[in-house]
Amino acid sequence: MVIGSEGLITNDMQLNKRQIWIVAIVLLTLVIMTILMAPSGGSSRITQGSTYGRSPDGYGAWHAFMQERGTPVQRWQKPLKTLLQPSQATSKLTVLRIGNGIERLAMSSSEQEWVKRGNTLVLLGIHARSTEAPFTSDLPSIQGNIRIETSRRQPNPDGQIRLNDNFGAVVWEQSIGIGKVIYASTPYLAANAYQDFRPNYEFLAKLVTEPNHPIWVDEYMHGYQDDNESTSAETNQSRSTPITFLGYLAQTPVLLAIIQAIVFLLVLMWGLNRRLGPATLVTAPTVNNSEAYIQALSGALYKAECSEFVLETVGKAEQLHIQKALGLGNMLLPLETVVAAWVQQTGRPAAELEATLRTAKRQRRVSEAELIRWLNDMQAIRQHLPSQ
Repeated sequence: MVIGSEGLITNDMQLNKRQIWIVAIVLLTLVIMTILMAPSGGSSRITQGSTYGRSPDGYGAWHAFMQERGTPVQRWQKPLKTLLQPSQATSKLTVLRIGNGIERLAMSSSEQEWVKRGNTLVLLGIHARSTEAPFTSDLPSIQGNIRIETSRRQPNPDGQIRLNDNFGAVVWEQSIGIGKVIYASTPYLAANAYQDFRPNYEFLAKLVTEPNHPIWVDEYMHGYQDDNESTSAETNQSRSTPITFLGYLAQTPVLLAIIQAIVFLLVLMWGLNRRLGPATLVTAPTVNNSEAYIQALSGALYKAECSEFVLETVGKAEQLHIQKALGLGNMLLPLETVVAAWVQQTGRPAAELEATLRTAKRQRRVSEAELIRWLNDMQAIRQHLPSQ
């Protein structure tokens, strides 16, 4: 008997043609069921940029921020063309549209005519050229440094530039008639992921409130509909589509139950007809849960390139270790206090410790070589601690 990573194999274990066919049918059924039941990628991504969203790419936090500052942002949950009709609004409006990651955000001819009448359209996530700009940039503005995470820029745009760097414009505006359109090359300008970057929120608030119009955000493009709108759409669909038995099964949980029952019967048939000899118990190797967890976590962080998370987490732990060695307690202290104690007790230069600890607090992504260099510097500092 040979035990390998593929499972338990015995010398007298042979599968005949019938059993091979049964196994193949079971696997094929599982593949088909996985394909049929897998959620559509579009339905999960369409909510990206929605003010109802609480995920990092949502705008729920910015919507709450606008409510708190007394500038309500209303949500439009019908087809946008109904809002753009001249009879729909008695005053000028500002409409905010945020890219959902599925359809390419662009201005239509009807939207252009609507802007000409004095309205304002804000498009976040417009297509722009990919440049050699760093993916993460902090661009200066009146509100402060704006965190931008995209390398897409618009070189030499028509109109006024609102946010840019040497590679091109990130936010710019264009006058059309007596109205204007504001473009942004990123849909994440004030997403939930940037709650710690308040200038981002202030910057977008400035863009939408400048015209001094009522503000509406297009939620229909993110899949949200008013009750009467969705009911009407479902009614029209049911009237135009004939109901068949297979269609009924496809719209009810019965189909899922039938597929599961078929898979269960196939597996049962294969299990009752196998001739693989008596079951043999295999002792599972002892697993060090802590070590396995650390290895799995480190592998996930490496693949995700989350070097800033590693820097921050390890940096805090190392600072606590240094404080304990210097007799400063178990609570994180200001960097200046730790450096002063370091100089007094070790006689080493202040810059040696200060540079290493500040690197961990910058919250920026570093390369693998930089991370290894930083770990080596931290190891050298450990060797000069009083307790070493």
